[in-house]
Amino acid sequence: MRIFVTGAAGYIGTAVVRELIGAGHQVVGLTRSENGAHVLESLGAEVARGVLEDLDILRSCAATSDGVIHLAFNHDFSNFAASLATDLRAIEAMGEALTGSGKPLVITAHANGKTSEDAALAFIEQGVRALIVSLAPSVHGEGDKGFVPELIRIAQERGSSAYIGDGSNRWPAIHRLDAAVLFRLAVESAPAGSRLDGVHDEGIAFSDIAAAIGRHVDVPVVSIPPEEAQAIFGFLGMVASLDLARSSEGTKELLGWKPVQHGLLADLEQGHYFTK
Repeated sequence: MRIFVTGAAGYIGTAVVRELIGAGHQVVGLTRSENGAHVLESLGAEVARGVLEDLDILRSCAATSDGVIHLAFNHDFSNFAASLATDLRAIEAMGEALTGSGKPLVITAHANGKTSEDAALAFIEQGVRALIVSLAPSVHGEGDKGFVPELIRIAQERGSSAYIGDGSNRWPAIHRLDAAVLFRLAVESAPAGSRLDGVHDEGIAFSDIAAAIGRHVDVPVVSIPPEEAQAIFGFLGMVASLDLARSSEGTKELLGWKPVQHGLLADLEQGHYFTK
């Protein structure tokens, strides 16, 4: 298959591109930067230079592909509504280009992104094999710039690694290489309308994550009351106390997907999160 991948030069995108090419697929990767273009070329991918706002590029690349994996998203928490609107327009443009083809449109779920999900799934009636991959909030591995590095930074700056209340609320996690396999299986064979759960660790107690960070950073591990979460965790404060445990058993059964990489706590023990 010739697969168009948005966000191809990113943290998850590069793993997906490598997985696709390793399985014998051709990849056209969207990237905005010269460095991203070099990365994709080094992986053996064809480069499409542009951003999500370049709808004509999205349409053209989707129309000349055998399927789309949409990973790009602007994580601008200062104007998240605008990021969601951009995502919606991109999905609509690529879906239109695939109309009547029976080809796959694999999108990634985002917080408050139901409008984008509904738009993608609406293309099923127009002959597109649309489906959604919902990743765990922590996608870990070398190069991670997400939630876990932010928790580490906060612990280093404050001199303590915090959890909220008794810390029993659970976070699911997945290694980015396992996520890459899931995206490949999705574009290859997942049925239209599928919602695939990208989860390996189905629920790690937040206190255990805080303890691992505290041990490596060599700071005390402390409990804080919920009313202090925003002040300590910043934008993470609204999710740091949520119990987000999820199961991926249905996804594993549907696709034969088997995560094989380290879980999050084991990955933290590898040490790469704590080296600059």
